[in-house]
Amino acid sequence: MTTAVRSFGLSLPDYPWEAMAPYLAKAAEHPGGAVNLSIGTPVDPTPPVIQDALKAAADAPGYPTVHGTPALREAIAGWFARRRGVEGLDPRAVMPTVGSKELVAWLPFLLGLKPGDVVVRPTVAYPTYDIGATFAGATAVAADDLDELDAATRSRVRLVWVNSPGNPTGSVRDAASLKKIVDQAREIGALVASDECYAELGWGEWDLQRGGQAVPSILDPRVAGASHDGLLAVYSLSKQSNLAGYRAAFVAGDAALMANLVNSRKHAGMIVPYPVQEAMRVALGDDTHVLAQKDLYRGRRERLLPALESFGLTLHESAAGLYLWCTAGEATWDTVARLAERGIVVGPGVFYGDAGHGYVRVALTGTDERIDAAVARLA
Repeated sequence: MTTAVRSFGLSLPDYPWEAMAPYLAKAAEHPGGAVNLSIGTPVDPTPPVIQDALKAAADAPGYPTVHGTPALREAIAGWFARRRGVEGLDPRAVMPTVGSKELVAWLPFLLGLKPGDVVVRPTVAYPTYDIGATFAGATAVAADDLDELDAATRSRVRLVWVNSPGNPTGSVRDAASLKKIVDQAREIGALVASDECYAELGWGEWDLQRGGQAVPSILDPRVAGASHDGLLAVYSLSKQSNLAGYRAAFVAGDAALMANLVNSRKHAGMIVPYPVQEAMRVALGDDTHVLAQKDLYRGRRERLLPALESFGLTLHESAAGLYLWCTAGEATWDTVARLAERGIVVGPGVFYGDAGHGYVRVALTGTDERIDAAVARLA
């Protein structure tokens, strides 16, 4: 007699990017190969000052600390004061994470959310917010304002995700908009977690180096008031410092929440390696490489945008970040196919929720040579 093997594993949706295979193949047929602007992975070198810090810390035989070294946490607090307008952040209310995506995925579970609880995420958003709710057995609901929710749903909200600057839209919430959602969440006893990974990459009115203002943080006193209670800010060095391969990120905010998160992650062994912590510390103290990288992205954006518009695409949002959120007034996959015929691969807006239908996301993360090739093909 044989015994049937039980089925194991979470019932998660298929990873959406698998659907891009035929378009990648079509683009690869173009003379000169594909220009892949579909995924926001950095392509420029990791700055030497950061590589040197990693090498200098390579002799690391002991276990690193989950909470992060005191020097790293002080560097994060100093960065918040210098770059984000958040003075006096307690280094104890800071923790490094293994990239920001793992925290987005695991935060609802680590906070103890359960079936019946609601996680609110932006109406156009990358899928990991929904996956995080699924891991905890909670329900994800799309909304950009808690007033959009009915009373029954609103009463079950435990966590609100904000993503500013947004992926994929590049939208930016000003301080008043952030304060409104913080006030709404505090009124019902919900937490607000703000995914701010593109904050250094503002354009137009948000381009600090061109006379604009800095993108505000959820921890900004104009938003949070005198307390960070119920608030968490998430940031990654992947984009600003080309450290996607290091998995270097951090979370800061509510001190009581942080102590609980540190304890939970100790039990789970969720630790950033010591050499990476040292690389983060050095990266956060050096603004020069961040501004140089932003200049590269600005130049690529200024060349690519008019070429896309000449192809018939209209820009929406895209006030910050590494993406151009565009529509040709047709079905998403029609636009993806037409660009693939030109040898250009872009991200389908349908991957980011129902509100993404008809849009494509075009990344600025191509080398200068690849961006220039895309511009020539669009002409």
